[in-house]
Amino acid sequence: MKKQSNDYFEMFVSMVDYSCRAAEDLHESLVHFDPDRLTEQMARMHEIEHAADNAKHELMQRLSAEFLPPIEREDIIALANEIDEVTDSIEDVLLKMYMYNVTSIRQDAIDFVKVISDCCHALKNLLEEFRHFKKSDHIQDLIIEINRLENEGDNHYTANVHNLFVSGASPLEIFVWTEMFSKMEKCCDACEHTANVVESVIMKNS
Repeated sequence: MKKQSNDYFEMFVSMVDYSCRAAEDLHESLVHFDPDRLTEQMARMHEIEHAADNAKHELMQRLSAEFLPPIEREDIIALANEIDEVTDSIEDVLLKMYMYNVTSIRQDAIDFVKVISDCCHALKNLLEEFRHFKKSDHIQDLIIEINRLENEGDNHYTANVHNLFVSGASPLEIFVWTEMFSKMEKCCDACEHTANVVESVIMKNS
């Protein structure tokens, strides 16, 4: 009986599902922000990140014993690392809020985090379709949507930092929120980097 190959495509989806959960949790934390609950929220976020790490380690262990994976070994490793970076980047936003002692949340930050959540869910849609990349009619549209959302994140970053400097905010507030918006932008960048790896795999196998 032929040994069944590991389902890496399903493992990618499982990994990005943790990214979606992290993004939703971050958005919920900002919408109902309470600085006294930040340590509790960080603990919950770290549980998600730790579970994501375990999923990545399991994938790597299976890959190490795989004779002939469905796509190149290096691409599987690169994709797993990029998805892991998405979840790590989201956790980092919450950690920096604690480190910088953020005590209130700006509406433009909530709007930015919604884009991050949308980007993660778009990435999950892409990875769900990824297993069909050789015959899919709309996988390129899914990649383009992630690019669009990443551009939307860039626009939020530019506009939000500009607003800080023209709003008469204190130097400390400008510093803190410029750093926070930079961390948020990195979340969207990480989603796009993952989509770029998917696109590269498609090009190599077309």
